[in-house]
Amino acid sequence: MNNEISYAAASKDFKAGRYIESMSCLNKMLNPNTDARTYALLARNLEQLNLKSEAASAYQIAYEKSTSKNTDYLTEAFRLHFESGNDKLALALGNRLVSQARRDPDIAYIMATLLVRHGDLPLAAPFKQVLAGSDNSEHLLMAARLIYGDWQPDSREHLEATRRILQKIPRNNAVRLLYLTICREHSKYDVIERHQPFIDEIIEKDELGVFEFDQPFFNLHWCGNEKINRLAHLSTGVYEQNRRDERRAMPHRWGDKIRIGYVSGDLWDQHATMKLLRGVFEQHDRSRFEITLFCNTPQQFLDHNKADRSKWGEVVTIRTMSTEAAVEEIRKHEIDLLIDLKGYTVNNRHEIFNQAAAPVHVAWLGFPGSTVGIDLDYIIGDPWVLRDSSQPWYDEKFCRLPECYQPNDPSNRPLAVPTPRSELGLPEDAFVFASFNTNRKITIQMTTIWADILKRAPNSVLWIMHNNPESRANIIRRFEKLGISPKRIFFMGMVAFKDHLNRIPAADLGLDTYPVNGHTTTSEQLWAGLPVLTVKGTNFASRVSESLLSNLGVPDLIAEDVEAYKAMALDFAANPEKLKPYHKRLEENRFLKPLFDTERFTRHLEKGYELIYERARAGLPPDVIDVPALPPREQPFAPDRTA
Repeated sequence: MNNEISYAAASKDFKAGRYIESMSCLNKMLNPNTDARTYALLARNLEQLNLKSEAASAYQIAYEKSTSKNTDYLTEAFRLHFESGNDKLALALGNRLVSQARRDPDIAYIMATLLVRHGDLPLAAPFKQVLAGSDNSEHLLMAARLIYGDWQPDSREHLEATRRILQKIPRNNAVRLLYLTICREHSKYDVIERHQPFIDEIIEKDELGVFEFDQPFFNLHWCGNEKINRLAHLSTGVYEQNRRDERRAMPHRWGDKIRIGYVSGDLWDQHATMKLLRGVFEQHDRSRFEITLFCNTPQQFLDHNKADRSKWGEVVTIRTMSTEAAVEEIRKHEIDLLIDLKGYTVNNRHEIFNQAAAPVHVAWLGFPGSTVGIDLDYIIGDPWVLRDSSQPWYDEKFCRLPECYQPNDPSNRPLAVPTPRSELGLPEDAFVFASFNTNRKITIQMTTIWADILKRAPNSVLWIMHNNPESRANIIRRFEKLGISPKRIFFMGMVAFKDHLNRIPAADLGLDTYPVNGHTTTSEQLWAGLPVLTVKGTNFASRVSESLLSNLGVPDLIAEDVEAYKAMALDFAANPEKLKPYHKRLEENRFLKPLFDTERFTRHLEKGYELIYERARAGLPPDVIDVPALPPREQPFAPDRTA
């Protein structure tokens, strides 16, 4: 029987469902000269017998033997390796199908799924548009996932793509959460008003499973409920409890000095975090601590850095390292406490913490909440932001500093030189309420509260930030709907840091936001001498201003609830002279109270590190730690003014 006859017989058996007989015939035909179609038929038989991995290999051979390099064979091999769980083999083939994946949503879906599964979200981003154009719900959900992963707040493309996805699957609340997140970036209050009730309804029904598709950082910006904050899992890592236990039990050489490793993508002098943190790095006690900075900072930012980073500690660049290589590098340094300064903010390397990089893993400063899904032992906070009632919603144990958890560097931060209102376009004779917070923090609830204040304080105006012309127009439209003339809304854009500090005193009163307070924003206002009014919060992110105000000696600017917040704002607007004592107190307390005392803060932080270290070295599991306070200062401190 020649090959043509044998192939015809095998093909006939295949069509009749006699796969074993077909394969038996094909196996007799296999030799170094066997053609592509024979291997392709063999692959189809193997797939029908659920031998997908073997079928993928046969398709791959068929592709190699095809004189025309039939990519259909390669695509089938790619698909079957994926379905078999052979991720590495599938990715290797996928590299040869990238151009097709940009046109074919089926291929794009597999490529994106593999890349997301292996933590390579940026590489998957190019496939979001072809997936968004599909009618397959799985493709559409993956497109939404990639839009989250390739976050570009001002992207009209993302806004439109997500709107189209939601039109195709209008009952999908996971996509609705994404659409709402993007709309908050653009201040699209009309859309938020239409879609937020769907989310409120599922909360009321306690149908909370959908929140695992919300991203933790953006979830905080609309939700002050710690139970729901904890459920937001999108983009989070995964660790296994037994691996955490193994990490804690790993052999480790504890030294005479405590070896601290900081992991961050913000290690350049102009980043907002470093404007808080730089003084701590510079004031660490080198006789007791060895400091290593594991730097994931993008080069384009480092190019603008003017500080001497060697004063901060030994700098080890991990930006270009794989997770495995970075973990190995950290282990070489025998780090005792590894500190994550990012959480779920941009340029994080949280996967390092799920690979047992050090005996103790600690979260601090970067993310105002529990870093869900990451293997962390402690979170550093204070009694205001981390209350006992919050512990059930955290995997991390609390390490509470006795005063504010947020460092503030007075040495590398210029004092404000007030800019006249005339130069800022503000009215000289009005009471100026100001919010310097980004637009996503200005929720529908905040606009309603502020509009009520403006209505009842007729000689007042509101001065706020805007992201772009669209957000500005939407904010104006929202306040008009609430009965406030556009003439009473004034806008500010981004300016250099020094210019920003200088314009803050032009306002009369800062109005804080909820559920995410001003964090660095509030401390900047207080540094510049502007009183800030806040309201008691319900989670970490909404309690930060309470901590800041308490630690600068002005806790009476913390309202008990929204009605008290409004009443206090109206009282100040009607009686501006009542603000004079606050200005005086802020001036007097700047170099006396704890908030801007970096040296005092650093000693408290180091004591916290020592207590964590001692428990770990003794083989004790993590537990709640409350750091004792140093005696209060009796005399003002004098920072080394370098800026």
